[in-house]
Amino acid sequence: MLERDISETLQHQVHSAIGNGAPLKIEGGNSKAFLGRESHGEILDISAHCGIVEHDPRELVLTARSGTPLKEIETALAEAGQMLAFEPPHFGENATLGGTIACGLSGPRRPFYGSARDFVLGCKLINGEGEIMRFGGQVIKNVAGYDVSRLMVGAYGTLGVLLEISLKVLPRPAASRTLIEECTQAEAIRKMSQLLSQPVPVDAACYHAGHCYLRLSGSEQAVKHAHEHLGGEMLEKSDPFWHTLREHHLPFFDSANPLYRVMVKPAVPPLEITGEWLLDWGGAQRWLVSDEPIALIRERVANVGGHVTQFRGGAHNGEIFQPLAAPLLVIHQRLKVSFDPHGIFNQGRIYANL
Repeated sequence: MLERDISETLQHQVHSAIGNGAPLKIEGGNSKAFLGRESHGEILDISAHCGIVEHDPRELVLTARSGTPLKEIETALAEAGQMLAFEPPHFGENATLGGTIACGLSGPRRPFYGSARDFVLGCKLINGEGEIMRFGGQVIKNVAGYDVSRLMVGAYGTLGVLLEISLKVLPRPAASRTLIEECTQAEAIRKMSQLLSQPVPVDAACYHAGHCYLRLSGSEQAVKHAHEHLGGEMLEKSDPFWHTLREHHLPFFDSANPLYRVMVKPAVPPLEITGEWLLDWGGAQRWLVSDEPIALIRERVANVGGHVTQFRGGAHNGEIFQPLAAPLLVIHQRLKVSFDPHGIFNQGRIYANL
């Protein structure tokens, strides 16, 4: 496994950008370049900043540099019988840890184990003044009271350059099986939302193409007992299904129409929006392929207390993420100024004025 620390080189590039007033576009494996708005600037390549810094299986903690390939981390954890419990999507062979955390994406286990943010313990980064700083569990506490290491999750590199990330990891389940049942979308929503409050070892639940899929994980006895309790047919070779779902390799995701990520409460009934639907996270994360205007989609989703992201396809120079209310926008602007006072990191990647 390649190990290389280029912190000083990256810091020098940041200092040069500050001096020249030139924006920087942070890139690693570039597997998630399609996410968010278009950002311009000189490329700051962190892919060579790689290697697992520390992994003590007994402590369930792993620290790695941001350019470390995600597949190398998952391989090392698998050898120790462990896993990244938030089951992050790669969206490409070159996915890195830094990009994974910066985008803050989580896979099918998210509603049952927690999000990427929940597993971040600390980080090391270069801020917008070119300073290398550590946050989380060691020495620095932000005076404003923010959990800075978790603040970086989902910031898309707009607040700083991630150098190292420390994560909590968990043991891999001893047994797993997937149950499949034919049903309507409304029936699947009721079934999945009810399971979220029941003491059964479900760690993934989705609805796709007229079928509800439930993944049970835990001890062999617990999984067997839950299957007997819930009923349903067992899906043979279920791992490939969850992998193709997580990585958007199912035919559902091949449409030429834009793909929207709709976030609502799990029990919300089917929404009256024209298009094709796939439900994940027990009904909380709903993928929509539609040619309806995004304004109409956002209006109808907002009516049930949800929000929408234009995930893939369509124009990428407008509002990709849910527009912020004025008070929230002010908070985001203040955070941007605090961490990146010269405005050089990934300009406009999330919102045009950030």
